[in-house]
Amino acid sequence: MLARWQFMIATLVGILVAAAAGYTMTLFSQNRAAQAELATRAQYLQQSVQAEVLYRELIKGLADLSIRNQDKALTDLLAGQGITVNAPPAVSTPSTDARKGARP
Repeated sequence: MLARWQFMIATLVGILVAAAAGYTMTLFSQNRAAQAELATRAQYLQQSVQAEVLYRELIKGLADLSIRNQDKALTDLLAGQGITVNAPPAVSTPSTDARKGARP
């Protein structure tokens, strides 16, 4: 049989163990929630990286189209999104140089 003080110590230890177990369960639950959120963010980032290649190709195609058709509205649309469209410099060919009076 336990003495009164032994019973009190055993009860106190039991309460502390139960509190520690409850705290551990709470931390485990919070950790699982944080891991789920992190996995969701990682998936979003991965999909964003994959879509970036497509977006770059779309923007390049739109920029090429605006230059080829000299479409001011499309150039302004791209500029409104922070994309600067620069036309490539004109290429000098012998036929254009001959018309200008230049010698090859």
